[in-house]
Amino acid sequence: MSGGDVRRVRVGRRTVEVHRPDKVLFPAGERSGACSKEDLVSYYRAVAPLMLPHLRGRPLMLERHPDGVGGPRFMQKNTPAHYPEWITRAEVAKEGGTVCHTVCDDTATLAYLADQACVTLHRWLSRAGRADRPDVMIFDLDPADGSAFDAVREAAGQLGELLDELRLPSGLMTTGSRGLHVVVPVDGGDDFDTVRDFARDAADLLVTRHPGRLTTAARKKDRGDRLYLDVQRNAYAQTAVAPFTVRALPGAPVATPITWEQLRDPDLGPRRWTVADAADQGRTRPWSGLPGRGRALGPARRRLDALRQA
Repeated sequence: MSGGDVRRVRVGRRTVEVHRPDKVLFPAGERSGACSKEDLVSYYRAVAPLMLPHLRGRPLMLERHPDGVGGPRFMQKNTPAHYPEWITRAEVAKEGGTVCHTVCDDTATLAYLADQACVTLHRWLSRAGRADRPDVMIFDLDPADGSAFDAVREAAGQLGELLDELRLPSGLMTTGSRGLHVVVPVDGGDDFDTVRDFARDAADLLVTRHPGRLTTAARKKDRGDRLYLDVQRNAYAQTAVAPFTVRALPGAPVATPITWEQLRDPDLGPRRWTVADAADQGRTRPWSGLPGRGRALGPARRRLDALRQA
């Protein structure tokens, strides 16, 4: 790196400029030091081998905080014209036109986005070449305000047991915010409506088994103190936080994949890992048991329907 207000970082065959590298994006807190833009770039470079498989080919929505996490937030879909030509774009359909999203295919792009104060990367559940065919299904476990995290851990375990009944492999991830995500790789053979309907029916079945603790009610006022099983991300152009992305919250917490065994850890919380140690957790390969190719939903749908009718 060179000194001054711009430092140049060599990333593979690319050189990425980091502007105002000492700018503090996350102020120091009780349990963490300040995190500068240079620190964010360094984190994303370190975690890139773990993160890029979850990003390649996917349109992104970028959450930018140019004045730090205490300042205004910008949610960016369109790729600005000034972005380098070597950054991949994906033009996808929207109502009345198209949107040209950024796609992160390499470490240099991750570093460049960090320089743009892109703290959080929100990924599509489909890839640009088949934008209407998701290859990931997501259950977002959103706890009621003020509830203990034990309720999230319990609900995740119950959902994991149901997915096992349906013979669908699944991965577990802290969100870095409030809850957990349960991630199910699917084969991309179905459209979003089919995948969302499946997720909704599975969630509804779980609610019938645990009606006092779980809900699929979309309106917050209808949930009471029950945990919300949110399946609404399983829709065209909706996004979910990417594995290993940083959240714009005190301490720079990270959305981090974990094993199902770690769910039993009483110290587990949604912000358990930060930029200081999320890469170390990732190197333990917590999702190594997931298949390289997602499962077709047809057989699981038949099993689900049988359970619902029992």
